[in-house]
Amino acid sequence: MKQVLILGGTGFVGRHVCEKLAQLQCRVTVATRRLDNARHLQTLPMLDVIEIDVHDSAALTSLLAGHDAVVNLIAILHGTEAAFEKAHVQLPLALVRACEAAGLRRIVHISALGASVSSASMYQRSKARGEAVLLSAGLDVTLLRPSVIFGAEDKFLNTFARLQQLFPVVPLAASQARFQPVWVEDVASAVVHCLQDSSSIGQVYEACGPDVFTLQQLVELAGRYAGVNGGMGRPVIALPAPLGRLQARLMELLPGEPLLSRDNLDAMQTDNVASGKLPGLKALGITPAALSAIAPSYLGAQGLRSGLTAKRKAAGRS
Repeated sequence: MKQVLILGGTGFVGRHVCEKLAQLQCRVTVATRRLDNARHLQTLPMLDVIEIDVHDSAALTSLLAGHDAVVNLIAILHGTEAAFEKAHVQLPLALVRACEAAGLRRIVHISALGASVSSASMYQRSKARGEAVLLSAGLDVTLLRPSVIFGAEDKFLNTFARLQQLFPVVPLAASQARFQPVWVEDVASAVVHCLQDSSSIGQVYEACGPDVFTLQQLVELAGRYAGVNGGMGRPVIALPAPLGRLQARLMELLPGEPLLSRDNLDAMQTDNVASGKLPGLKALGITPAALSAIAPSYLGAQGLRSGLTAKRKAAGRS
């Protein structure tokens, strides 16, 4: 693959995919809504950033011309049924039609672990419908289904750590929901491997780490790794389902993207762990990193920064 188009390349996973492709001296085009979103990528060699509305079919078809493959990383975690439909179903459909018009066959698509048309979650249902669109297109498609993704810039463990730096306790909905967190570098490596290996065409891979945790365990680990409360973290109070749903509803009413939505709770009704029925990262030659080997390095740095800030305030220097 000499020239690859990445949709969603400015996001968390996209940055790592771009870096790995740059290391392979692959020509990369990143499509973005705003050029400012890609400032952190501008220093990478052989990378072009194009400002485009990917929902504009004619523009998308034109952009695909000359590329050998396209990677679709575009997704939203919060929204209405219509918003999920647009991002996770209509866009894959538009991408299929654009690929057909441009004569491009190779697509690597990031879906989500737990994608199912029978899920209680709008997010998971829309992800499943998007998968169906791609798999029925007759193109050379590979799907990756990651569990929750962690890494230095994540909005998952970092958020839990920051909350514990601010509050004495953490009230937690769906505390016993189970996850199999996967390192962002491993997900990016999987994308690049699929682009290079034609045997991955037609396959669906479950991208998961080696360990399973409850949500409560992950929150507790985030606090400990960040050095909160002397390395003990804050107490986590498991909320009963009705209170957890009320908490999510209240968070939805706050401005900005919610920390937790009712649809998130619906998704967590099903454990976010590998089924064992589909190949995983090891089938791609990747030994997934353990959370315990990666998270302390970046969460600990966050704790150090927080401690220095507190000392400066105490000394009256900030």
